[in-house]
Amino acid sequence: MTRGTEFLPVSREEMRSREWYYYDFLVVTADAYIDHPSFGSTLIARVLEADGFRVAILAQPDWHDAEAFRAMGRPRYGVFIGGGNLDSMVAHYTVAKRRRAQDLYSPGGRMGLRPDRATIVYANRAREAFPDCPIVIGGLEASLRRFAHYDYWDDKVRRSILFDSAADLLVYGMGERATREIARRLKKKIPPHQITDVPGTAYVAADDSGCAFKRVECPSFETVCAEKAAYAQATKIQYDEHDPVRGRAILQPCQGRLLVVNPPARPLNREELDQLYELPYTRQVHPIYTDCVPAIEEVRFSITHNRGCFGGCNFCALAFHQGRMVTSRSIESCLREAELLTGEPGFKGYIHDVGGPSANFRHTSCKKQKRCGMCANRSCLAPEPCPNLDADHSEYTELLQKMRALPGIKKVFVRSGVRYDYMLQDKDKAFFKELVRYHISGQLKVAPEHCVASVLDYMGKPHFDVFERFWRQYQKINDREDREQYLVPYLMSSHPGCTLSDAVELASFLHSTGHQPEQVQDFYPTPGTVSTCMYYTGLDPRTMEPVYVARDPHEKALQRALLQWRRPEMRGLVVEALEKAGRTDLIGYGPDCLIRPQKGEKYFGRKAEAPKKPAKKRDGRGPKPEGTGHRGRPGQKGKMPPKKKAELARQRTEKK
Repeated sequence: MTRGTEFLPVSREEMRSREWYYYDFLVVTADAYIDHPSFGSTLIARVLEADGFRVAILAQPDWHDAEAFRAMGRPRYGVFIGGGNLDSMVAHYTVAKRRRAQDLYSPGGRMGLRPDRATIVYANRAREAFPDCPIVIGGLEASLRRFAHYDYWDDKVRRSILFDSAADLLVYGMGERATREIARRLKKKIPPHQITDVPGTAYVAADDSGCAFKRVECPSFETVCAEKAAYAQATKIQYDEHDPVRGRAILQPCQGRLLVVNPPARPLNREELDQLYELPYTRQVHPIYTDCVPAIEEVRFSITHNRGCFGGCNFCALAFHQGRMVTSRSIESCLREAELLTGEPGFKGYIHDVGGPSANFRHTSCKKQKRCGMCANRSCLAPEPCPNLDADHSEYTELLQKMRALPGIKKVFVRSGVRYDYMLQDKDKAFFKELVRYHISGQLKVAPEHCVASVLDYMGKPHFDVFERFWRQYQKINDREDREQYLVPYLMSSHPGCTLSDAVELASFLHSTGHQPEQVQDFYPTPGTVSTCMYYTGLDPRTMEPVYVARDPHEKALQRALLQWRRPEMRGLVVEALEKAGRTDLIGYGPDCLIRPQKGEKYFGRKAEAPKKPAKKRDGRGPKPEGTGHRGRPGQKGKMPPKKKAELARQRTEKK
């Protein structure tokens, strides 16, 4: 791997220093310019450069007028625009729709250096600056908004981002293949409206006469706005056809025109991924910034070894962006990158992560996928693993073993999420043991998300007994290795299908196991996910069955508070939630109680009664006999606790 010696130009002065008096493509990004392969716009720019094009970068331009876009002159062939590594609305707003205090992808973490809906704003300014120049949008924001989509911040269905941006083409997914093909054709002076046969792209047309693929129509923009059932049906079609092997082009009429979304591009194979990650990146923040860009710190000494995820979580956008077909880099390429990191300034011997969307995926989930594509109507892992699942960690184990043996490397960590359900399917426990012994920095983060089976089904996650089995094995290996390492579960509140009673059940489980989560993720309805479809429509698009949705901000606050019941500031919400759920039995002094009553509360001085359960037969002898006392001791029916007796005596005295 060759270390990059210079950044791509960001100004006319830097172009002149290279003796450039023209350039071919302008790459616009809503993130600060960091020349590192963890940033999508940088990957695209370096791919174009590797194909012999002159590429200039315009990072976080002033969007209030078009002058910033004209600063380096008109590009010869076109403008590629990306909204950044995050959707700009997610970058700006919390799930409560409050403005964030920090933008990790901007110098100094400053807010305000990118607009809301950055892709749309930048494309409109680029069109203003260069009226006749081809404009192509891509990246995560464009990818997840390629169809008519529910927008949480506007609380309505918006049309495809192609219409609002007035761009010529949209590239979705991991866009290297499509970008290279578009660039070649633009160089040949082929008009953008004639570029209609590139997989992984979308365009707007008057009709489907230019579509080169088998096609299927989904409900129109007008229909999905008017009918929530139609929106759910459209989502189902869009996910079913999102496959590079068997997928068809999807047509969605919109206001007298037609959105055409071609099938996904094939993922890069191993050799192509190796070439992509071995391009000459400087791996640094551009020196035009006097302040550090916080986002670089998480990835500076990390290595991406795979792409794609067949995990199938319904709240995650990965399946709709990167796709479900996993590909990975060669061991040799990853080792070359690790050797390069040992020479980087500030490297202290620690590789912070060797991961990706899911760290322990190295290949497709089964051999059938490469020939037939992904199964349309089932998940590889949930609720039960597919019988054809190929759970094999041997290559990933070999990669980690060889990497930690390199000179100058003290420790190699795995900090990306690992799929514990996939690990349990591997009969060879070598990776599990290696992970515990060498690659955890005190705690392993995994994502069971919830403990209630019905909620997990809506999430697309395995049932909780799988997590408990993994937990037991993790503890057993740690005990055998004489290591004190913890398991930190990621949890989510207010996901569609989760009721207040479900949240109480999760809180009770956490209490019984001694877990006290500091952070809980409230479900965030981001564009393009199945869970967001459930949130908006109240329907499960897979079955068209109704789904309970907690939309009221106060109810969402109650669910979140239950999972953080020990925090004093949450107490009032916890009490209210337990009252609404009919579970005031959890307010008391018993070992199962979440909180203790406080003086002045109506629960103070007495124990709340446990909820009545249906009588169960006991070996043909009828229901369990009554007469058990407050602590379950026989023969104490009606016996009053001393504190309660004293409280009643005090009240009688006050009345007198």
